[in-house]
Amino acid sequence: MDGNGRWAERRGLPRLEGHRRGARSVDAVVTAARELGLEVLTLFAFSSENWGRPPDEVAGLMELLATYLNQERRRLVDNGIRLNPIGDLVRLPGPVRAMLDEVVAESADRDEMVLNVALSYGGREEIVRAARALAGEVAAGRLDADAIDEAAFTARLFTAGQPDPDLVIRTSGEQRLSNFLLWQIAYAEIYVTRTLWPDFRRRHLVRALQAFAGRERRYGLIGESAQKASGHG
Repeated sequence: MDGNGRWAERRGLPRLEGHRRGARSVDAVVTAARELGLEVLTLFAFSSENWGRPPDEVAGLMELLATYLNQERRRLVDNGIRLNPIGDLVRLPGPVRAMLDEVVAESADRDEMVLNVALSYGGREEIVRAARALAGEVAAGRLDADAIDEAAFTARLFTAGQPDPDLVIRTSGEQRLSNFLLWQIAYAEIYVTRTLWPDFRRRHLVRALQAFAGRERRYGLIGESAQKASGHG
């Protein structure tokens, strides 16, 4: 969800105002994703690198997160959305973690859509965490090293049990992955839009999905073989 700061700067506003406007886009996109039938939506809200931003901006972002959770918790539950925060959550302020725990518990049995919110998240860090977990299990004698394969590794990620992402939407025109779900998006399609996140709405999501629907996904194969591999042949 990139472009909040630039959106504010272009209007002579504080960066935090861009983040506030970006929260409206979160509402719009989550609602649209649920109505359009998406099974899983992941929002990259705060990266592990973002802790290096000015303290007042970080504090403002944490406050916005707490406000969003408090305001939207009932709507998430009523719309069948299960909240699943991913990342190094222990670094988050205590009140934010407590609020996350409450909403996670309240939405635990919802099954219409999973909403992953990546907080204090980094793709490389997640991979290291999974490798460390596997190494610990091998050292403890609970796992044979020869049994480690892609499935075993995937099961130790924050997104264990979920399908790999089909589509990555990158707002504000940036053309980089920014340490996002590096393992999971190996074969995801990437859609780049110059729209800044505070301006991103349902129509932009639909446009991205339409572009995705027109692509041929080959998974390193060709033609009919790729269709069979993806389950659409």
